[in-house]
Amino acid sequence: MMWWDHGGWGAGEWVAMSLMMVVFWGALVALVVWLVRSSRDESDRTTGGQTTTPNADELLAERFARGEIDAEEFTRNRQLLHTGSGRS
Repeated sequence: MMWWDHGGWGAGEWVAMSLMMVVFWGALVALVVWLVRSSRDESDRTTGGQTTTPNADELLAERFARGEIDAEEFTRNRQLLHTGSGRS
């Protein structure tokens, strides 16, 4: 019975272990978040950081292909895109 507490810290030992557990899990979560974000950044770097949203010509061609606009409207709108709006 002489070495019952093994010379431990008592309640302080539990507090220290609890804090170390919080630090450990916090560091693990931070590492996972960092890895996910860095992999997303890497995919942005491979595409040059450019978004893949279509430009106005592509949208106009898609509308024409779907039949939303006819050839006359497609031609007129395409000319307006390349020459300006015609406003003064």
